[in-house]
Amino acid sequence: MTLFTALIDDAGLFPPTSLHMSDALERHRRDQERGDEVLTHRFLCPASRIDRLRAESFLPLRIGLIVDTPDMPPFDDLPVDFVEIRLPPDETVEQLVRRLDLPPGIRLFVEVPPGKPAMDVPEGAALKVRCGGTAAEDFPPAEQLAAFIRFCADHDVPFKATAGLHHAVRHFDPTLGVDRHGFLNLVLAVCETVEDRDPVPVLRTTDVGQLVRLARAVAEETAKRARRLLVSYGSCNTGTPIEDLRTLGVL
Repeated sequence: MTLFTALIDDAGLFPPTSLHMSDALERHRRDQERGDEVLTHRFLCPASRIDRLRAESFLPLRIGLIVDTPDMPPFDDLPVDFVEIRLPPDETVEQLVRRLDLPPGIRLFVEVPPGKPAMDVPEGAALKVRCGGTAAEDFPPAEQLAAFIRFCADHDVPFKATAGLHHAVRHFDPTLGVDRHGFLNLVLAVCETVEDRDPVPVLRTTDVGQLVRLARAVAEETAKRARRLLVSYGSCNTGTPIEDLRTLGVL
């Protein structure tokens, strides 16, 4: 279970689900009450909607703040433990960390292009990688994603993932005409990387049986190392990933 514990952040406000705030919080409340261990029970909220969040009667136990505004709004009154922000083109990760100067206890994840990992990640900071989106060009090739994972493993930089990871196994999306990455592929690719193997084949495979066999064979120490590296990923649907894992029989 280590491999999948506290894996999924709640991104219900984001596409393609794009729930209204009240609906997203109601779903989050139900998930929180059920207490499924695959979920982090962290609610991801854009900075632009933080006042709308404050107006609701229910408040999540943990909040990941997604910075989508020019300036970061105050959030001292909220249980924010993650802040996620895209790296501006004119800044390095180190410069961004110094500029934001977040309070102790709040973890910063800096989103960088998967093909060009930043080389100046200061201690305490982490990275974020986008695995998909609303257009075919938003989905990085397996080789780019593998290079990002290798960079993080080689430099001991934790990371989280976002977008596109709707199902466990890699599959073709006829609407966009692109292969969607599977979150199980991603988790196992991190396991391959920490064991000094090439993660590309696992990222590219659509062989369900092979992925299930690999998942069941992951040693506990490898799972711990992999999950120290891969912190979590955001999913706009919190039910389907759990259903996928149960259907595959790997929980």
